[in-house]
Amino acid sequence: MDHDFLKTMLDSVQKGELPVADALQQLRHLPFQDIGCAQIDHHRHLRQGMPEMIFGAGKTVEQIVTIVTAMIEKGSNILVTRLDEEKGAQLVAAFPEASYDADARCLILELKPPELRGKGIILVVSAGTSDIPVAAEALVTARFLGNRVDYFYDVGVAGIHRLLARRKQLSAASVIIVVAGMEGALPSVVGGLVDKPVIAVPTSVGYGASFGGIAALLGMLNSCAAGVTVVNIDNGFGAACAASQINRV
Repeated sequence: MDHDFLKTMLDSVQKGELPVADALQQLRHLPFQDIGCAQIDHHRHLRQGMPEMIFGAGKTVEQIVTIVTAMIEKGSNILVTRLDEEKGAQLVAAFPEASYDADARCLILELKPPELRGKGIILVVSAGTSDIPVAAEALVTARFLGNRVDYFYDVGVAGIHRLLARRKQLSAASVIIVVAGMEGALPSVVGGLVDKPVIAVPTSVGYGASFGGIAALLGMLNSCAAGVTVVNIDNGFGAACAASQINRV
């Protein structure tokens, strides 16, 4: 339930087109709906400006179907993150109008086009091709939240000329999400080139001494470029949510 839905409903009540009893029936699940396996926060869009989204890892297909069905009944667009291809295929079979993005490991079902609320462009950059799943999650989430999104991948510091060739795109962005594994150096380099907010996302990509992304996380937290913000390891979703809020200011 979003602002537009609520405004339309209240306007209908005011004009006498919608009985008060029917309006109350539509509002009966505010602020949340207990469906047994989950308590769906239908009120979140009104509070935070973004709907509840579903973290798919650890949930069964049956649980996700139950949650998605309840959200569709309320007219919500659907984003389910962290789905493997098998779960994605089963959910597309259950909801043929949905699409599955294999790179992002996300299911998207849009009952209505997202309102374009971002004032600028969110740019998603990945250091390596192996970082694409996390970068793609950020890209899909940012688009779902009503932002214009640009991206380029595989421009890590092992070949810094690849990044420098993209200065025009870097300059055009309002917020930049930089995704990197290994030693996590790329956000510091980007942060030193631009006057935009940079959100760094460490990934679990790397050899043994990367410690599953800890090395990249610590490198980003110790960035010498002022103003670089860091989210958790592999958290492309969280980076996109933060970038979306910045992009609306």
